[in-house]
Amino acid sequence: MSLKKHILDLRKRKEQVEKGGGDKAIEKQVARGKQTARNRILALLDKDSFTEYDLFVEHEARDFGMDKKQLHGDGVIIGTGTIYGAPICIYAQDFTVEGGSLGLMHARKITKIMDHALKMRVPIVGINDSGGARIQEGVNALAGYGEIFYRNTMASGVIPQISVILGPCAGGAVYSPALTDFVFVVDNISKMFITGPGVIESVLGEKISMEDLGGARVHAETTGNAHFFADSELECFDQIKKLITFIPWSNTKRAKTFPPKPPKFKGNIEDLIPSDPRQPYDVRDVIKAIVDDSDFFEIQELWAANIVIGFGRLNGETVGFVANQPLVLAGVLDCDSSDKAARFIRYCDAFNIPIVTLEDMPGYLPGVDQEHAGVIRHGAKVLYAYSEATVPKVTVILRKAYGGGYIAMNSRHLGADFMFAWPTAEIAVMGPEGAANIIFRKEIEEAEDKDAMRAQKVEEYKEKFANPFVAAAKGYIDSVIEPSETRDLLLHAIEVSAHKEDHRPAKKHGVPPF
Repeated sequence: MSLKKHILDLRKRKEQVEKGGGDKAIEKQVARGKQTARNRILALLDKDSFTEYDLFVEHEARDFGMDKKQLHGDGVIIGTGTIYGAPICIYAQDFTVEGGSLGLMHARKITKIMDHALKMRVPIVGINDSGGARIQEGVNALAGYGEIFYRNTMASGVIPQISVILGPCAGGAVYSPALTDFVFVVDNISKMFITGPGVIESVLGEKISMEDLGGARVHAETTGNAHFFADSELECFDQIKKLITFIPWSNTKRAKTFPPKPPKFKGNIEDLIPSDPRQPYDVRDVIKAIVDDSDFFEIQELWAANIVIGFGRLNGETVGFVANQPLVLAGVLDCDSSDKAARFIRYCDAFNIPIVTLEDMPGYLPGVDQEHAGVIRHGAKVLYAYSEATVPKVTVILRKAYGGGYIAMNSRHLGADFMFAWPTAEIAVMGPEGAANIIFRKEIEEAEDKDAMRAQKVEEYKEKFANPFVAAAKGYIDSVIEPSETRDLLLHAIEVSAHKEDHRPAKKHGVPPF
């Protein structure tokens, strides 16, 4: 056979394999409102940048009639490409091929590209759209999942790992996304659950829809398993592209720098916080008044909204923000918000991203439900994460900083490099009203005008304890600042601490309160 015929044969084979499960299967995929695996990759990556590997891999199963089936690419596409010119590794499960089910060769393709990403120190993006383990391959399918989970763990904290759920992701398959750094879901398309609705109905006798069990909104709002929620696949890909601009390619790099831009915020930052400490405000407005171009990229916006986390830039450099949100539960820490903050702090620390904490919270959420849910254990995760982090850590106390919450939110006592406070800051064991009622109980009870005496004692307590100058006098606060100085001081603090050395005791690893 001549070279020309070999080339024609190659092209014919490629064309056949690239059709995945065939025209009818593709039509069904599109009818469900989903793109094909190949089109998803092409939509996410830079134009003409995708290079595919292992196109001609086939399964090796021989039982239950599998020897008669030809599964093109074994239901998964792998390769490399670029996003905004920077290289990444990617795989996408192909639901048109045997429901994207995972068998041994399918798993080996995924682990191959994961190994490549780790070796080359570039991000890995996994697009999940699979009916789960291929039953006909038995334990080989389970072994494949285990190999993937192991690599997720080995790559954790070394390269960014991004999971995109664009179809079903069920059973053991859900643990791979759970081990990655960021999970993206799309409304009415993404489904994640350990046990399907049918099994739940047969075992517990309860009818439940797939959407209610593990739809995109459930994981974005209720479980916290998803970090980003989108209304369409294209919106999801735009979110991924934006995230990629904020994070470094590996733990040996720093995030790409951009030309500095002043905030777009035109008002007075002093006007963002109400004079009445009982009145809420949106802390995201404060962040946008500080960051370059007022561009704040929030993470897990819909879950545990009493804490706000996300990325912004200061002087063109990526910074991670952790902020109490007075609009929701007065910005208290509870089980979910503690988990949310702690995980983000550890991510920033793993990938050399400075952390700015904006504090305004009355403490941990009290109540029997929280105590029984383990708020002590969950709350300790924040303490551990801040104490362990060695990146530049700067805190600005905007208003309330009471009790254990003051300590938890990156206080000087947990190793903050710089501590600033606005004049509105109240730093105390507890709120002035509650403290006055306890400390001055006798005087208040004996007073003719109890309300007037209580108000007097509240002001007395504020003057003696609940203001930033008491903490500043003891060196716990580096400076009490005007709100308008916040951005400049953050820029300076991060620049000064950019090359800090933080020596820790030698150990294999710590034991966090997981």
